[in-house]
Order: sequence, then C-alpha cells, then structure tokens
Amino acid sequence: MSEVCSIVLLTLKICLLSTLISTIFAIFIGFSLGIRDGRASNIFKTITSALTSLPPVIAGVIVYLLFSKNGIFGSLSWLYTEKVIIIAQVLIVTPVIAANIYPSVESIKVSYLESSIGLKLSKFKIYIQLLREVSLSIISAIITGFGRAISEVGAVMIVGGNIRYKTRVLTSAIVLENNKGNYDMSIKLGLILMAISLTVSMLAMRFRRRANDKVRKH
Repeated sequence: MSEVCSIVLLTLKICLLSTLISTIFAIFIGFSLGIRDGRASNIFKTITSALTSLPPVIAGVIVYLLFSKNGIFGSLSWLYTEKVIIIAQVLIVTPVIAANIYPSVESIKVSYLESSIGLKLSKFKIYIQLLREVSLSIISAIITGFGRAISEVGAVMIVGGNIRYKTRVLTSAIVLENNKGNYDMSIKLGLILMAISLTVSMLAMRFRRRANDKVRKH
C-alpha cells in the first residue's frame, strides 16, 4: 500500500470513529438543550455554541496533559496513538454537532409535544418520533462534524506526534511535506483533502436545505 493511501485511510478511519462517538454524546446534549427551557438551559446553550469556536490547539493541550506520563491517564500509554487523536477530536466535534441539533429540536418542540401529549404517547415513543422528525438536521450536523474533524491539524499534531503509518493524517502530513519542501506531495495530499472537504460541505448543505424545507412544510 502506498504512503498516500495509508494516510487517507487512516484519516478516514480516525475521523469516522471520532464523529460516531461525538454523535452519541451530541444527540443527547442537543435533545436535552432543545426540549428544555429556563435559565440553566440557556446558559448551557451559550456554552455549547461558544465551544464550537474553541481553538483546537486548546483541546490538544488538555488531552496531552491528561495522557502524558505525569497525567491522570498517563499509565495507559495512549499518547501518540490513534486513540488519543480520537479523544481530542471528540472534544472538538461534539459541541459542533450538538449546536447544530438543538435549534432544530427547538423549532418543532411546542407543536410536536402538544400533538404527542394529545395522542398519549409514552416518553420513549415521543423521543423516537422526535428523532425521526429531525433526522435530516441530525445527518447534516453529523456531516458538518465530520468536516470539522477531517480539517483539524493543531490538536492532531500535539497528541498524535505525526508518526509515519501510525498517526500521520492528511492535515499533519501536508504540514510536514510542506516544511520539508516536498511540494509535489504536499499539493497531492492537499487536493485529496480539498476534494473530501468539498464533498462533505456539499452533502451538509443538501441535507440542511432538505431539513429547512421540511420545517417550512410543518
């Protein structure tokens, strides 16, 4: 397998796993914030929105300190492995997905909850049906989160170490090849990253548009 293929596959593997884990947390956070009202809920909404612009380097430093030799989880020896990159990306991506989910839940909760109560649906059925109602928005949010993960470089280099065939992903490889003066390789990797990013952006826009159309129909 060529080095380029190895880098691309590792990048996709790490970003898909981190996005999947982030989605689990983000759906719970997004639904909790979208359904609940009150001062505490508004504070958490503000915090979630603020965390979407958290500098990735900060997340990288936090994870590095936790998993370094003197850190709380230092005994696990996860620093400079795929696992710790995934953890760093989960910290970055979860707020992005959650911040894109809760407005969609907010926009339909009043009319939806009233009709659900009228039909005497159980709490479980209400949540399942609500999940279906905002499914397009969730898909759009997940794709947006994946886009954030695949374009991340600061945290990845801090906790991953940019080790060849082990933790070297597209963004860190581009920085390395550019610093080495290997511009052909840098451009090749850059074009691959650009193609993936554009595809992700187009998919996110498409699902966001469909979700907005669905809300208007309601």
